[in-house]
Amino acid sequence: MNRGITSPIIGVCLLLSITASPGNEFGIYPGADEKTPSRAQYFSWINNTNEGSTEEHTLINLGFFQWMQEEYGMNLDIYAFDAGVIDGPGFYGKVGSEAFLKQFPNGFDPIYEKAKAMDTRLGHWGGPDGFGDTPQEAQERIEMMAGLCRDYDWALFKLDSVCGELRKEKEPYFIKMMEESRKHSPDLIALNHRLPLSPEGEAHMTTSLLGGRETYIDVHMRNTTTGTHHRVGAISRGLTPGLTRLSEDHGVCISSCPDFWDDDLILQAFNRCLILAPEIYGNPWFLRDDEFPKLARIYNLHRRYRDILVNGMTLPASYGPDAVSRGDGTTRFLTLRNLTWEPVTYSVKLDAEIGLQPAKKIELRQFHPTEKVIGSYPLSASVEIVVPPFQACLLMASSEDCPEIAVKGCDYEVIRDTTDKPIKINLLGMPGTTANVSLHGNSTDFSSATIEAAPVDHLLRGEDVEVTFPGAALKHPYHRKLANLQPIGMPSDAEVLYETTVFSADNNALELRAIERSGETTIPAVKSARDAFFNQPLFTERGVSDRFMFDGDATTTFFPSNRYGDISQHGGALRVDFGEAISPDKIEIFVPDSASLQTWIKEKGDSASAEISHDLKSWEKVTLTCGDTAILNVPAGTEFRYLRIPAFSPEVSEINASKGEELIGRDRWRASNLFAPYAKMGFEKAWSASVKLEEAATGSYLCVAINGAHGNEGAYVGIRTQSGHIGAPDRAPSYAANQWEFGKFITPENYTYFIPVSEELLGEVFEVFILGTKTCSPDLKPELWITTGKLPLAGKELIIRRATPTSD
Repeated sequence: MNRGITSPIIGVCLLLSITASPGNEFGIYPGADEKTPSRAQYFSWINNTNEGSTEEHTLINLGFFQWMQEEYGMNLDIYAFDAGVIDGPGFYGKVGSEAFLKQFPNGFDPIYEKAKAMDTRLGHWGGPDGFGDTPQEAQERIEMMAGLCRDYDWALFKLDSVCGELRKEKEPYFIKMMEESRKHSPDLIALNHRLPLSPEGEAHMTTSLLGGRETYIDVHMRNTTTGTHHRVGAISRGLTPGLTRLSEDHGVCISSCPDFWDDDLILQAFNRCLILAPEIYGNPWFLRDDEFPKLARIYNLHRRYRDILVNGMTLPASYGPDAVSRGDGTTRFLTLRNLTWEPVTYSVKLDAEIGLQPAKKIELRQFHPTEKVIGSYPLSASVEIVVPPFQACLLMASSEDCPEIAVKGCDYEVIRDTTDKPIKINLLGMPGTTANVSLHGNSTDFSSATIEAAPVDHLLRGEDVEVTFPGAALKHPYHRKLANLQPIGMPSDAEVLYETTVFSADNNALELRAIERSGETTIPAVKSARDAFFNQPLFTERGVSDRFMFDGDATTTFFPSNRYGDISQHGGALRVDFGEAISPDKIEIFVPDSASLQTWIKEKGDSASAEISHDLKSWEKVTLTCGDTAILNVPAGTEFRYLRIPAFSPEVSEINASKGEELIGRDRWRASNLFAPYAKMGFEKAWSASVKLEEAATGSYLCVAINGAHGNEGAYVGIRTQSGHIGAPDRAPSYAANQWEFGKFITPENYTYFIPVSEELLGEVFEVFILGTKTCSPDLKPELWITTGKLPLAGKELIIRRATPTSD
């Protein structure tokens, strides 16, 4: 049993709430009311797209959540299938049909049993109709939907207009379907995704979609201002009118651009705190191994306090944008945010201003971005809280003893706090600093403690332990503005600057960029879930990875996506970076459809050629011979690293380079196919700044903030150093991608380019450039900042073992 989590009792309380509720104006109780505690959910949209999931894939995903429960005590109330499990875009299906059994040969039974063993219930995406054209067909639909609740304890219907709208004459069947379903699942949540229902039909729905917005980062939700990460737009999202909770904000997407996902989830769970919270979707297994404890911590903390989190109040404007306090008279959770480039200090007043009743002493703690015991204060004391740029902050103010394990003297992260395992805490401090650390609260239940494996049992007796954090102390703020960029004439190496950036970037699906950011995993359940996603047949069929050209498999291909029209920039160009200088005799480009290659050759005529370079400065044309394959005939002895072919659109299955009879290794090869040829960009404006960077915290990166209107793809960034050039491998909103789910990327203002700080940038003067097209406003206000992904804190592991035997 997990600390403070008693699912059966919670379920009883929920049913009592349902019984006592008067319902809405039609006398209907729509599965929840404004005071119903939130339910923690995951749903599978963009883990699978409209083709739907499968039994095997779903069981693997549930295995991940089972591991999260066993390792960190994280409980999931609802696992919801998204599109394609029964219904799909434009069609209605049936449980037991041939199509259904192809995906779920054993029906829902094995999935239901695995979920039930975790105290997790199921739900699904579908449409509002499906009642056919006869009373018999309508009754079959009603029986199927109600049967999910009767036989599988279904917890959620997500009804989406993607399937089509409800025919007016079928509304009586819809109402009956909801009535019959709730006979078996009285607490059934019904989500209205963009459905125009009559008032009586709407009365059966629990929620509507907040702003009609999905939250897939840089696909459906993007930044509208410059900022330090991709989720500035997401954490800028506002509140429901009057803090109503029977709405659905689509949760937090963890699939693309994962950085700062926890700030996003803190606001979703504790700020808006809607009926589904915490709510995530996509691919949470794309997080780094060190991030899963934070995911569980947010879920666990919310669950322990969700009964009081239903009570919310907005805070005065002095607390910043859309600040909220939730809780009761003795315990309040406050969510603050900073949407600016500078740290912001807020004054928190510990009294009725934040919802507290009078008390002698009030303890203030922080749970995000790090955890810390801020202090104990008298009523009405004002405490200054600093919120870092473009982040959220979660505080708890309470006049009661807090049961959460805590440390005084430094910031920390609770890695694991379950009753059946030793407690793990990551002690945090700035590099090169020292802190006197003590346990806060009752420690009689513990038997021993270690820091970095060294015994510190005196910590359990209330004594301090001196902790020195590794690394050199910083002389400058880790986050600071470095320069304003000023207008200049077009630099002579503009082409090199542009090509360096587009060669450092890619056009792979955002999911591939996310997994590159997170690196390899050592956790079997995480690896299985990742593999299940990437091994889906559709993932390879959509040609969204450059690795498909270098994997030795002729059935996998890479090509410019055209599912949503041409998304290339000015026809794009196939670019290949071989990772090092090579001197091949021949390069072969294999295509599965030689007719498309011949068509391309005819369209290009004399311009059907390729270019090679060793340094991105000088380019040499090479002839392109096309038959069933394209062959680049490289002059003997030519050494180069880069290849580009303008407007090359055919589907490519493999690229090989050979020296004599030997193939050259391809492990370091990378490619892109959507970025425009330099000649077609038409750069005519430029801005620059010269900087000498003496120091950078671990994990630092430069942010080139292009404040103002520049037009879609109208501004690019690059760096010139004393030894060469450095590109910007990332940008918010993201560079164009051959997308897994959707492909339109149009953002005409406020790009921010991100460049990791390497050794090459330290200690010497370097120049940062912006290249602009005619669409760039002359009033741009570009700035250069340095920052880190999160606070650059060093850590030491504290392990506390319980007095009763536990497993490690």
